[in-house]
Amino acid sequence: MTVAIEMTWVEGADTALGLPRYETVGAAGADLRANFPDRGSLTLQPMQRAIVPTGLRMAIPLGYEVQIRARSSMAYKHGIGLPNAPGTIDSDYRGPVGAIMINFGTEPYTIQHGDRIAQMVVAPVVQAQFGLVDELSETVRGEGGFGSTGKN
Repeated sequence: MTVAIEMTWVEGADTALGLPRYETVGAAGADLRANFPDRGSLTLQPMQRAIVPTGLRMAIPLGYEVQIRARSSMAYKHGIGLPNAPGTIDSDYRGPVGAIMINFGTEPYTIQHGDRIAQMVVAPVVQAQFGLVDELSETVRGEGGFGSTGKN
């Protein structure tokens, strides 16, 4: 199944980097690249957060969202992640797309212009109707919380 996501470039973006793309036939996420207006870089110190621009804006169809997720290689090798993963881009947002990145590692990490920094996953959205009731139905689990169904 495919969904059309319309995109435009932010003024000053490096269009030569191209649009997000799937790197393999079975990939769920399309890679996003760092697109710094000055074509420079950004060094994240340990535990520092920053929004890394992609140079893109997008129109997501109603009934869908785009989730921004960490790249596993950056997380494993360098401790680079997204503190709000997955981040959600709603269908009614039209502003610049950026990835909120954090360095969970112990060494500074430099993101270069054009680096693959995150991946975007297009997903359907179901909106719920919320209703107030006097009591909820019972289940076997009941009120058991964190760790109540297995090892602590």
